[in-house]
Parts: sequence; structure tokens; C-alpha cells
Amino acid sequence: MRRQLLDEPVTRAGRYARTLALFSLIVTVMAVLIVRSPSAEPAPALAVLGSGIVLSLVAVAFALFAMVRVWRDGAGGLGAAVGGLFLASLVLAYPAYAALKGVRLPTLTDVSTDTERPPAFSRSRLAFAARDGRYPPEPGPATREAQRAAYPQIAPLTLDVEADEAFELARKAAVNRKWQIIEAIRPGGRIGNGRIEAVAHTRILNLPADITVRVHPRADGARIDVRSASRIGDRDFGDNADRIRSYLDEVANLAIALK
Repeated sequence: MRRQLLDEPVTRAGRYARTLALFSLIVTVMAVLIVRSPSAEPAPALAVLGSGIVLSLVAVAFALFAMVRVWRDGAGGLGAAVGGLFLASLVLAYPAYAALKGVRLPTLTDVSTDTERPPAFSRSRLAFAARDGRYPPEPGPATREAQRAAYPQIAPLTLDVEADEAFELARKAAVNRKWQIIEAIRPGGRIGNGRIEAVAHTRILNLPADITVRVHPRADGARIDVRSASRIGDRDFGDNADRIRSYLDEVANLAIALK
């Protein structure tokens, strides 16, 4: 007695989704490893990263199409579609988070605790070389107004300690944050400002940001201002404000520990 075998329709879109998602995951991991390398050119590596994200979006489209076929026609291939959707979500999770965060934030790349008289970046040869031969442009009044509206809590830190002691706290906080310190100039007397010039990097992509810290002596202590400017891109997705907040919190905690 012979059994008749019935061919179950199987959507190929599910397999395409899984293959593309796996490939996008490999491309994305490689791009992140490349862009984190100090010797790598960020622009090409970011382009590769972008291609991985695009592949993930295509994989999601194939996966959704496959699920529609499964639901409508009873076709097989649901497991492959779900697997592709899961792998694609691993790639898209952080970009989606950054995109949602960026939608509600202004297009800033330079944030300062002093919007009226931002700390100036050093023009020394050493600092210029550390910034890859660039000087962060000065934001206009409209940009600073956008910063005040978006980050009203970004403000100078005033300490009731001598300027030299405030400078040491600021320098130690920069070390604790694992910033690359380029220059560290102590305050000069009662009117001369101290300055710390540094380079920081984002956690995941290791993208550079230029930082300058100003320590201003006051009759009742010292005032610390910080300016952080992203080197790549046309928006910082809140990174500079977060960096300044965490740094000043570090300084304040160090000052509290001394008491």
C-alpha cells in the first residue's frame, strides 16, 4: 500500500530573512570591532555598520512577509522567519533606541555648562594634534538656546574649596572617567583659570569627543565649567550632556569624600 505524500508549501522568505539577519549580525559585529580600533578610519567603518543595519531591516521585511504567508496560506517556514526576526532585532535594538532618543533631542554636537562664555579649547600644537587637526566650531546663539531648552540642568559646579584643590578633583575625576588627558594647567593665582584638555570615547563605538574643563578661582571657592564636543556626526544623541553630568557628579562625589 503506497502513501501519497502531500507537499506542504514553504515560504522561501523565511529562509531569506534568517540568512540576511545572520549575515547582518556578522557584518555589524565586524564593523563595531573595526570602528573601535584606534588605527581604523571611523567613516568607512561606520559605513559598514550602516550596511549591516540596512541588511537587518531587509531581513525584518522578509520575516514579516513570511509570517503573512504562514498566517494566510498555512505555509511552512515560520521557524526560519522567527529566527531571522530575532537575529535582526539584536542588530537593530541599539540603533532603534538611539533613534528614539534622537527624535526628542535637538541636533547638538557641542554642549557646555556655560552657554554665554563657553570654555575655549586649547590652541596648542599638542592639543591640536590630539584633536586630529581640528578645532571645534563655536555654536551660534540659536544652538546654545536649543541646548538650554533641552538640558536646563547642565550648569557649572561650584565648590567651596581652593582653586588648586578643585583642579585636583577635576583632574582625578577625568582620570576616573578614563579620559585621555592632553593638557592639565593649574590655576594661576586668584584670577588665572586652570584648564584640563582631554579626549573621551563613546562606550560602544569608541567614537571620540573633545573635552575642555575650566577651573575658575572665586573668592568663596572655585567654579568648574565643562564643554564636550562630538567629533563625528551632526548630532550627539545626548552623549555630551550625559558625559558632562556624569563627570560633574564624579567631581562632586570626590569633593564630598574629602569632607
